Amino acid sequence: QLQLVESGGGFVHPGGSLRLSCVLSGFTLDYYAIGWFRQAPGKEREGVSCMRNSDGNTYYTDSVKGRFTISRDNAKNTMYLQMNDLKPEDTAVYYCAVRTPTSSVLSARTMCALAPFGSWGRGTQVTVSS
Repeated sequence: QLQLVESGGGFVHPGGSLRLSCVLSGFTLDYYAIGWFRQAPGKEREGVSCMRNSDGNTYYTDSVKGRFTISRDNAKNTMYLQMNDLKPEDTAVYYCAVRTPTSSVLSARTMCALAPFGSWGRGTQVTVSS
């Protein structure tokens, strides 16, 4: 059974950094597109960053460009979200997700917009405050 477990969340001051990790168990990460999403209190879920597995096509939402980096280590079955220069507006629960390969090839931008991911982690809280 496929399972995703996030870690690395916590409390930081503005300008600080965190690295979120998400370990996939039960299957091999190689064949999956990956994504990081977040949901702040009272707001809709937002696609933060997504990466297509076939060619590494990557998307970042505008508010995190230049500050966040998505990556994957297939050998470790782990995906990451490096978050630098964190801001209070980055406060949210962060979720990782994977998308099973299908015949429908979507760009990373579309995946983040439509969130066609079949498996999700349970989330990790990130709080940025002074």
